[in-house]
Amino acid sequence: MAVRSYNFNDNTQLSAHFNVQEFRCKCSQNHEILIAEELVDKLEKLYSKLNCSKIIITSGMRCPSYDISIGGNGGGQHPIGKAADVVCYNQAGERISSKLVCCTAQDLGFGGIANIDTTYTATHLDVRTSNIWYGNEVINYHTVTDDFYQYYGISRQNIKVVSAMKGIDVSVHNGSINWNQVKNDGVQFAILRAGYGREKSQKDQRFEEYYANAKAVGMPVGCYWYSYATGVEEARLEAQVCLSVIKGKQFEYPVYFDLEEQNAFNTGKSNCSAMVRAFCGELEKAGYFAGLYMSRSPFNSYMEDDIKTKYALWLAEYGQKLNYNGSVGMWQKSSTGRISGINGDVDMNECYIDYPERIQSAGLNGFSKCEIIDTPQIAPEIPKSENQATVEVNINGETYSGKLNKT
Repeated sequence: MAVRSYNFNDNTQLSAHFNVQEFRCKCSQNHEILIAEELVDKLEKLYSKLNCSKIIITSGMRCPSYDISIGGNGGGQHPIGKAADVVCYNQAGERISSKLVCCTAQDLGFGGIANIDTTYTATHLDVRTSNIWYGNEVINYHTVTDDFYQYYGISRQNIKVVSAMKGIDVSVHNGSINWNQVKNDGVQFAILRAGYGREKSQKDQRFEEYYANAKAVGMPVGCYWYSYATGVEEARLEAQVCLSVIKGKQFEYPVYFDLEEQNAFNTGKSNCSAMVRAFCGELEKAGYFAGLYMSRSPFNSYMEDDIKTKYALWLAEYGQKLNYNGSVGMWQKSSTGRISGINGDVDMNECYIDYPERIQSAGLNGFSKCEIIDTPQIAPEIPKSENQATVEVNINGETYSGKLNKT
């Protein structure tokens, strides 16, 4: 197992969500930082498997003297760079139970796993390859089980986590698209530009084409409306035009307000936030799942706190990591992606929330809560009387039958 050594002040980004400094010994002495590559790899897999918004490393590499000072023996997995104590957070910003973390870590093959506090929110994880330890430090420091699912009474069937989903966003600038090739290249969803500005004539010239062809291959879609508004009434007008363009369509992903123009930012934080509320409020009144797209830096600068939790967030920041500590549904991570079926660069995204399930189950974005897929038909049996009929109805693929009485 490769264990790399880093300078105490090294700021290397080890992976999408972890930096060398997060593993630094808390003794504050200037010494090397040891980090096992497998530890980082497994932490990334844990991040994805639990659909985390963040994982905080509360203790990474420890020098022997610091390990002893906090009750250790100077040995173990921390001093050799193979362990991390962590707290995991879900997309709502809440701590994930260490019971669930332990079960998931077991599935991922961590060699040492243990709950380490009485609130069951902090977990020890290491990548030892012998003397496997499945512990619970609230009880003792020994192995307590060989199966955390059984130990904590958790059913594997009851655990539902969403891995990061691969998506793109496109506009007329992407030209003709072969959606079959896009889907076969692993793309799981697409966000389409519906249009921009406050005139219906500003509908994206390929929106209808993209929507029809993406739907034809079973590609889940959402859409966005690029804003040029600098005031609340303009934003509200843009929302109304957007609604007229998307009317009659179904979207498995949110409908986003795209706020990027410096002219809007120049109006200040309060006005920008009010514009978002106005646009998204119009969408919500019309039965849509509303979202906001912005680059991460202006989002932090120009959005008031309620916006950060009120709407579906889609933040852009290009690189290996989204430097945002709050809950986010989607990350636009690159503008230079390459996908089969699209000529040239395309925006690449990761989504961390099962929006199709949320939206369809809530009956939003053109879906109904109990959408009748097939036409209800009277069953072939002859009614027992002229005042009673037996019917069968197919709802979302399930058949229901019963008797109706004439009133």
